[in-house]
Amino acid sequence: MPSFDVVSEVDGQELDNAVNILKKEIENRYDFKGSNTTVELNKKDKKIHMVTNDDMKIKALREMLIGALIKRSIDPDCLDFKDPEPTGNRQFKRDVIVKEGLDKEVSKKIVKMIKDSKLKVQASIMDDKVRVQGKKIDDLQEVIQFLKTSELGIPLQYVNMKS
Repeated sequence: MPSFDVVSEVDGQELDNAVNILKKEIENRYDFKGSNTTVELNKKDKKIHMVTNDDMKIKALREMLIGALIKRSIDPDCLDFKDPEPTGNRQFKRDVIVKEGLDKEVSKKIVKMIKDSKLKVQASIMDDKVRVQGKKIDDLQEVIQFLKTSELGIPLQYVNMKS
């Protein structure tokens, strides 16, 4: 029976490249000259840690990071920006968490949306992904188009298409 999986994943290499682009941009921008700005990616925890001198630079870093992600074809919806926090030495820090995988609530919402669409497919939750099966590949492609138009707040990818 034809099937595919709905997942939410971020390419680790492309994320690393985007952070490196951001670091180079910080070095070249005039408004960051002389500021003690650092951006680090923790690949294991999928976290980005930013530290800079003032609130305006924290906001600029956010916009620059989003731009770097878009250049690398990563959907910025995968980021969870925490609130900026002042540190002890007149600086601000901000953690950015990279969201991966579908949590239970989102998976249930996707399954419910697919069932409510009245398409002739079955959707089931499998760990951090949703498997969709149907008798016709056309039905599966309709589900993909339907999910692309829905607003879930996280980027979705469609993998393991089997016919």
